[in-house]
Amino acid sequence: MKVEEKKEIVFFAIILAFAFLIFIFFYFQDTITRNILWLVLLVVFLALIIRYDFLLTLQEYERVVIFRFGRVNRVSGPGWCFVFPPFETYRLVDLRVITLDVPKQDVITKDKVELKIDAVVYLKVKKDKQSIINSVVEVKDYKEATILYVIARVRDIIGSMTFDEVISNVNHINQELKKGIEEISKEWGITCEAVELKDVDVPDVVMDAMHKSKAAFHEKKARQEQAEAHMAEIEAVRQAAEKLSDKALAYYYIKALEELGKGKSTKFVFPMEISALVSSISSKLSTKQDSKEIEELFRYYEPKLKEVLDKLEEKEKADKKDKRKKK
Repeated sequence: MKVEEKKEIVFFAIILAFAFLIFIFFYFQDTITRNILWLVLLVVFLALIIRYDFLLTLQEYERVVIFRFGRVNRVSGPGWCFVFPPFETYRLVDLRVITLDVPKQDVITKDKVELKIDAVVYLKVKKDKQSIINSVVEVKDYKEATILYVIARVRDIIGSMTFDEVISNVNHINQELKKGIEEISKEWGITCEAVELKDVDVPDVVMDAMHKSKAAFHEKKARQEQAEAHMAEIEAVRQAAEKLSDKALAYYYIKALEELGKGKSTKFVFPMEISALVSSISSKLSTKQDSKEIEELFRYYEPKLKEVLDKLEEKEKADKKDKRKKK
């Protein structure tokens, strides 16, 4: 149905109702004239009912504090409740848990770091009648009062802590805020269910510094572990070297010479241990101790030594040829 058609129907309905009233007035003219006073009273009563709420329907979680001539008269609800204006007025109270979102606040820590703190508070009015009355009589608006207290208390607590302490003690801050709300609201008839710091915004500069510090810590730890592993390796080599015999040392040195022979270098710097080994061997030869074993050892490695020396000579010759060609 179109809007214009609806308007036409309403218009005709009003005309019919008006015509019906005129008909009633003329038809019952004598009766209306005799009872004009009662009709006026009826109209006034209906106007008062329309103007004021005489009958309230309250939900299970709702209560009303009714004032008569400005004084607390009673607490009513849930269900139907009768109020008699203009002698009585009422204030509605909700018994459910109420969530208060505290606006973000700029807070400066003890070490001069600026943070943005966002908190949320969970409150509810106690169900006993005195608490319901106190929530209306003792405080003008307990919601606004709680938000203002949290804002002031957050600045006070965080202002006395460093940035690291704030990050690591969020639960402690929540407990302190909850405890403070319970202390100031003892006479308000409310209870604080919980307080939570919903969000802590850290500046980008501070966040970058934290990441760098963390990376430096991990790098330092890795280097320490690497150094410890290297120390353990050196200690193992030292312990193993202490157990090596002259035969074993001779074997390893000859193997080293063999590996050097595979390379391109023609000059070698031998460690001092070789001379120590040679002196050890010569001392054994001079004292004629283990001479057979040493002879067998050198006899065994003679081909390899010869092979290494041949390679060295070939490399020297090749290097000389290259120098001549370049000249």
